Amino acid sequence: MKIALQGLLPDELRELCAAAGESAFRGQQLWQWVQAKGVTRWEDIRNLPGKLKETLARTHTVEPLKMLKESSSSGGTRKWLMELDDGETIETVLIPARTWTTICLSTQVGCKMGCAFCASGQSGFVRHLSAGEIVAQFQLVAAFAGRRPDNVVYMGMGEPLDNYDDVLKSIRLLNHPEGLNIGARRITISTSGIIPGIRKLATEGLQVELSVSLHAPNRELRRQLMPIENKYSLPDLIDACRDYTRQTKRFVTFEYTLIQGVNDSPAMARELARLLRPFPCRVNLIPLSPVEEFAGEAPPRAAIEAFQRIVEQHGVSVTLRASKGQDADAACGQLRRRQAR
Repeated sequence: MKIALQGLLPDELRELCAAAGESAFRGQQLWQWVQAKGVTRWEDIRNLPGKLKETLARTHTVEPLKMLKESSSSGGTRKWLMELDDGETIETVLIPARTWTTICLSTQVGCKMGCAFCASGQSGFVRHLSAGEIVAQFQLVAAFAGRRPDNVVYMGMGEPLDNYDDVLKSIRLLNHPEGLNIGARRITISTSGIIPGIRKLATEGLQVELSVSLHAPNRELRRQLMPIENKYSLPDLIDACRDYTRQTKRFVTFEYTLIQGVNDSPAMARELARLLRPFPCRVNLIPLSPVEEFAGEAPPRAAIEAFQRIVEQHGVSVTLRASKGQDADAACGQLRRRQAR
């Protein structure tokens, strides 16, 4: 596979051009084309010598992704199936709100975590994405959508903290003031609970948001829904999140997918509140999106609102996230699996 230029920082591009026998200044020009302007075709890069472009094109690419298929929902959510240089596929989603848009990026082909209600892991894990493949998702969606997304969430296919180095590099590229310049506080990393990654992230000095998939208020149920509980226990995860908040002064958001008859009872709402009340955080309630391989369903609206009220009454901040894009196969991994079949 060729190396995606979208994954190289300015110093790396300067070194690349110098190694090809050109002035390091050419690297800065290349950065402007690839990052600031989002060019994805060599022929559109007009002020570099043709010989240099030919040399770089042998080992590097400006087009690490290609659009294969688009799916859209009645609510405006758009989802793209993208093909990588090796023929593998990933998904990227653009979610509209009233005054902004959010892009949901993938970080792996498939996923190792095996969460019961997630379609991404149903096909197994293939490989990590490079930083360039992650950044290129942003650029390609911006080109197709006709506008740059306002917010970035690492909540697509894969576990971001399982691909720590490339995810962190992609964040530094998206955040770079001479490139796309996406504010760090507009970037959210979601994890199923990889504790070493959470602790390392706390030392990076980045003002990104951290979102942790919880989905159960106790170890027994969480183990049934999320096999990661067997390696990183819920009490240790809560300790790591508490320490993260103490070190970074940033609240952690806990994602809680509501599944009828599984984790949506009033008793579990109280248990969840007791678990999280000791430190400042937020809970994001998400009605389950239908997944073909999982028999669960979202609770009725009344049960969802009752769950929310109980958690709030116990002093924990709660938001209810509308489930968008179900008619666009927008639950993570669904479009890829259907295309494969």
